[in-house]
Amino acid sequence: MDDPTLEDSPQDAAFRAEVRAFLDAHATLRHGTDRTTLLSTDTSLDAELDHIAACRTWQRTLFDNGWAGITWPTEFGGRGGTQQQAKIFAQEELQYEVTNNALSIGLQMVGPTLLDHADADQQRRFLPPMLRGEHLWCQLFSEPGAGSDLAGLTTRAELDGDEYVVNGQKVWTSSAHVADWGMMLARTDWDVPKHRGISYFLVDMRSPGIEVRPLRQITGFAHFNEVFLTDVRVPAANLIGGPGNGWRVAMTTLANERNMIGSGSGISFDSILELARSMEGDRDPVLRQELAHSYTRFHLVAWLAGRARVRAQRGDHLGPEASVLKLLASQKVALDGDLVMALQGAGGMLRLDDAPFDGMWQAYFLNQWSVRIGGGTEQIQRNVLGERVLGLPAEARDDKTLPFRDVPRN
Repeated sequence: MDDPTLEDSPQDAAFRAEVRAFLDAHATLRHGTDRTTLLSTDTSLDAELDHIAACRTWQRTLFDNGWAGITWPTEFGGRGGTQQQAKIFAQEELQYEVTNNALSIGLQMVGPTLLDHADADQQRRFLPPMLRGEHLWCQLFSEPGAGSDLAGLTTRAELDGDEYVVNGQKVWTSSAHVADWGMMLARTDWDVPKHRGISYFLVDMRSPGIEVRPLRQITGFAHFNEVFLTDVRVPAANLIGGPGNGWRVAMTTLANERNMIGSGSGISFDSILELARSMEGDRDPVLRQELAHSYTRFHLVAWLAGRARVRAQRGDHLGPEASVLKLLASQKVALDGDLVMALQGAGGMLRLDDAPFDGMWQAYFLNQWSVRIGGGTEQIQRNVLGERVLGLPAEARDDKTLPFRDVPRN
């Protein structure tokens, strides 16, 4: 793999040395390739809670030592640094046996959204605990009748004094069963077109009236959930961006979600290469060519992620490049999933302890659909790119202009 230090300026090299000194003092260097970043095969709730606790501990260590939220303002506990510095820290952190990925929804999706759209009081209330690792977040967006067409959501929020009363159902909510807080879209106005009547709320997941039902996935994990909201009272102070402006706020969240999913492969090419060598697949000319394709995909995703970081460093909002990155990442995880199964040969039919690497590659293969669907399917990303980048005409639809209460629904 390329040496990330080759592109360092003298200032970046000094920062990288500072990062390594901190990590050496507070974390254990990873030996060999990054098998530990692959999906675990322990699907128990206890294992999940242990992982969350470890992520909280590491995030608090980062905060206490001035390394949490490298690009976030110092007034909220961040470092006030650059996107390049954040990239350097992420590159170095991967070399150590630590992670805060259980907190990624808050740190990479909610946090940037609040920095762009929340008022000062909301930022002071929610951002420092997020950086300290105190709050684990989930995303209450998708519904049984509003997945790909998210703006068709029917969860209702009605103002009652200084609170909103919320009724509805969400689905495919990652980590809702362990989350402290959720970002939620709900409809506050039914007499305007569907995109204009949505509001964006922050919801305490311990509120009365919230019922969470885990959904067991093909991997054996119950990471996703159904969430039922019955007369849930949400303070009006938790409304972000004002009533009816939720779609605009949500676009910031979704762009950051696509960037997060697209930028994080979950494994390195070295891990795939280790599998190939252990199975002697690196000697097969056909598989060697597929390994070369995989190596290329890793670098393309990394370069696109770098472009997104540059835009963020300039202060630009993430735009269509987030969809390009998400689409390529979806294709990558599908093709790499096929490759790791081919490398195992007949061993690909085994699972857990009977399989190579204790079945972690089977878990990687099976998990690809959550990556490809989460944050918007490949078809949705192509629609975004076709309409917003290529300027192709959008499909004619009355439901974009009719008052939402007049739109036919299931």
